Amino acid sequence: MAFADAVDRIIAGNRVYSKLAAEQDPNHFVELSKGQAPEVLWIGCADSRIPETTVCHSKPGELFVHRNIANCVHADDINAASVVEYAVAHLKVQKVVVCGHTKCGGANAALGDADLGTTLNTWLHPVRELRRKHKAELEKLPDDDARAVRVAELNVHQSIDVLKHHPAIKKAMNDRGLSIHGLIYDLGAGELRLLEEAGGRKSNGLWSPAL
Repeated sequence: MAFADAVDRIIAGNRVYSKLAAEQDPNHFVELSKGQAPEVLWIGCADSRIPETTVCHSKPGELFVHRNIANCVHADDINAASVVEYAVAHLKVQKVVVCGHTKCGGANAALGDADLGTTLNTWLHPVRELRRKHKAELEKLPDDDARAVRVAELNVHQSIDVLKHHPAIKKAMNDRGLSIHGLIYDLGAGELRLLEEAGGRKSNGLWSPAL
């Protein structure tokens, strides 16, 4: 069975990983088991092509992660809210990152109103509303690929706006300088692009407006 083969590959891969990690550092797993102190909360897309620890060249324990379809943060999503509260109020992360990406299936689906099923229709409704709100801007872009990238950017900004109203984030921003950052991952180039820094300032030569 294909499913059994896939699971077998995962288990075999884990054995290779654990063996190599232990050979490189015999205390690696002992130290990880003592607890975690990540500096960054990463909110990204569930897309299988963008594993955050891989694309960021990060180690286990460095990123606290929440992923979903199209990296959305909705005001009424208790799943995302609980992750944010734990990461910010209890783990005391210093940065929150929202990362969208090119070739995003969710952003592309939001360009139209095709029936994706009740759950996905509901989940992507705020992103489709962004498309409607920015219709004039999007229509000036050359093709659907460019429009999907712009929708992905707008969606990152919208998610950041929601995050800034989360009580734990508001408190951490005021008390200890927590900052929120928007990124887009270019799937075709394997590179991250900074969209926004809280407070609005230039970064990597790009103007980063405050929200």
